[in-house]
Amino acid sequence: MSHVIVYEHASLTTEACSPTLSLAKVSATAFEYLCQLSEGFKRSGATLLQIEGQRRLRLDGYVGVIQTPCGTTVEVLPKHMDAEAPEAAPACRRLLRKLIQSFFDVPSREVGDASLETFKLPLHEWLMQRFVEELDRIVQRGVRFSYQRVEEEQPFLRGQLNVVAQLRQPPGRAHYFQIRHDVFTPDRPENRLLRAALERVRKLTQQPDTWRLAQELSLRLVDIPISAQIEADFNAWRNDRLVAHYQAARPWCELILRQMMPLAVHGPTQGMSLLFSMDKLFERHVATWLRNRLDGACRIRTPAASEYLCRQGGEQMFRLEPDILLEHGPQRKWVLDAKWKVLDETDRDDKYGMSQADLYQLFAYGHKYMGGAGDMALIYPMSPKFRQPLQPFSFSDELRLHVVPFDLEADHLIESSQLTLPMARLRASLSTDTAHLSFPHEPIY
Repeated sequence: MSHVIVYEHASLTTEACSPTLSLAKVSATAFEYLCQLSEGFKRSGATLLQIEGQRRLRLDGYVGVIQTPCGTTVEVLPKHMDAEAPEAAPACRRLLRKLIQSFFDVPSREVGDASLETFKLPLHEWLMQRFVEELDRIVQRGVRFSYQRVEEEQPFLRGQLNVVAQLRQPPGRAHYFQIRHDVFTPDRPENRLLRAALERVRKLTQQPDTWRLAQELSLRLVDIPISAQIEADFNAWRNDRLVAHYQAARPWCELILRQMMPLAVHGPTQGMSLLFSMDKLFERHVATWLRNRLDGACRIRTPAASEYLCRQGGEQMFRLEPDILLEHGPQRKWVLDAKWKVLDETDRDDKYGMSQADLYQLFAYGHKYMGGAGDMALIYPMSPKFRQPLQPFSFSDELRLHVVPFDLEADHLIESSQLTLPMARLRASLSTDTAHLSFPHEPIY
């Protein structure tokens, strides 16, 4: 088994080369599998990679991990630094971990040296480690049981007599009773899903500590059946206060069972292949950061989808969906778009690396959502070549576009002085679910 670590947009080849984070060698079987995988993505409307000849391919803007049937693991990391040495991989994993947690609104619990050690693990191993840690916390607090109605035939009475079924008994079985009663059991959708994810982790993980904890938890949860209907059980996952301590484990459970993936790789391989669009990860992280820091009176929509570009025959066409729309009172609005792209604040001749299509898009947003007046912003990741906001772009005397960097290391938006977003002090996000617990029927003892 080989482990290949590269950046997004890196090249993979079957020829001998000096491995870097932008170029790496893979086996011929892994190369062929990736080409076949790309064809499946194209049929779904996504682009995973571009084939450059018969011995080289170039990855697109997805990050994550792909495990091929031949045992090759390709780990694709976000490129937010210029370093090409393999020593840069832990910092990239740390960023990817932060963005994934932000995507699923999962708070971080690791601190100290153990946290730093976690960054050395490949993405899929880190996900499995987080899952078993959360599952261990659930088991320590107590696995939830629920009442289930059971209808069966027994030679004794228990619970209620099913009169209709009893009257239909043949004469030769009149000494048996058709009864119904409730059983207090851990066989509920949440537990079945956790058990299914746990068994998958036990088979896939290569980390001794993760496998040891998974094995111990499997023995403790042996009475819980494995989910046979993943989608139905996820739909039945409850959110009441008695299972509030289950919520931290749900995102990891969904990732492992491939039910809540921005993009999941399916196929005959028994490995774990997870891919995320960096554009979506960055966009969601910026939106989450703003939601936790904006003034309480500010309304945020992500994305907004109430305006259209034009009308035809009385029907609206070409819906406009800015990444983020802020509304503060009846008059003040801001349209924000997050783009995962490296800019160069010194290269004015090349328009700083910005896309002209993005400005056309913001021009339409400004007129449809803001009435052609106000301040908008394009948010890009901060890099060594882009550390300060650019001089604002004026579409008109009333409509301006600010191009600002977002520092992913410090989690800070380097705001233009003229943008004036309604920021407030960081508020602790405490969520309490006061939903009343109710049973579908009264228990029968």
